[in-house]
Amino acid sequence: MTLLDIYIYIYIYDTKVYLGQDRQRAAQHLRATHATVTNLTREVEGFGHKLCRDNFFSSPDLFDNLDQKKISCCVTVRLHRKGMPKDVKSKTLRLKCGDIQVRTRGDLTAVVWKDKRDVCLLINIHDPPREGNYRNEHRHAIKPAIVADYNHHKGHVDNADRMANSYTASCRKWKWTKKLFFHLLELVIVNSCILLSSCSGKKISHRDFQLTLIREMLAQSGHEPRPSMTVGRPASASNNIGRLDARHNKHWPGHSNTNRRCYVCSVRGMTQTMMFKCVKCDVVLCVD
Repeated sequence: MTLLDIYIYIYIYDTKVYLGQDRQRAAQHLRATHATVTNLTREVEGFGHKLCRDNFFSSPDLFDNLDQKKISCCVTVRLHRKGMPKDVKSKTLRLKCGDIQVRTRGDLTAVVWKDKRDVCLLINIHDPPREGNYRNEHRHAIKPAIVADYNHHKGHVDNADRMANSYTASCRKWKWTKKLFFHLLELVIVNSCILLSSCSGKKISHRDFQLTLIREMLAQSGHEPRPSMTVGRPASASNNIGRLDARHNKHWPGHSNTNRRCYVCSVRGMTQTMMFKCVKCDVVLCVD
């Protein structure tokens, strides 16, 4: 999922349903996560957008690929990923709380910051911070500006998921196709709420927007009367043979290939076999 920042409004730009690893991409020596990010950013290449993503989708190779397409990044990355500096591996690091280590390669900067655990980021948006130990008077680690900026923008993904799942209609027992349909519908509602707030200049809560949407849809649908249902038992077959027993109703006898019982006589409890039938409705009838 890729989010684009429009002034102060964040909306869901694109989504992709996970259907398993793409074998065609794997044949081109691309990781599945690499192919996913490349596919989602194909429409924004060359516009100078800034991208934030978590460490599951990050690697130096993907960073270089996006940099060639003029997409800047501020992302977290796992220390064991291929292409990361060997001296910042988790086994060789012995950082204390508040320590910052920086490694640069061209426009790519790798920053490792120690808080309660090691946090590693790849950036080319901010200037590289200075190495050292940064703690306040309470001996707590001081958060670098790049970490605060990443947390601010990455939090919009969690906010979009929260809004989409706040008033969900899906049920755990539903089939996955039905769950997917309602999830996509909820994403459309979230986007509509955000875009309406950005166009009107007045912030509208997700709850109020959804209630207004439901009222408008009910008002547009109108009231349709239900078809009346018959009450009581259905009519017996003896009441439906009038159309066959009446005269001048265009039911004319014709020769039949088999000897069958007369329909009218059978309903009346009599046994009468005939070689004639109605040429209109293919029912055996007496010719008397």
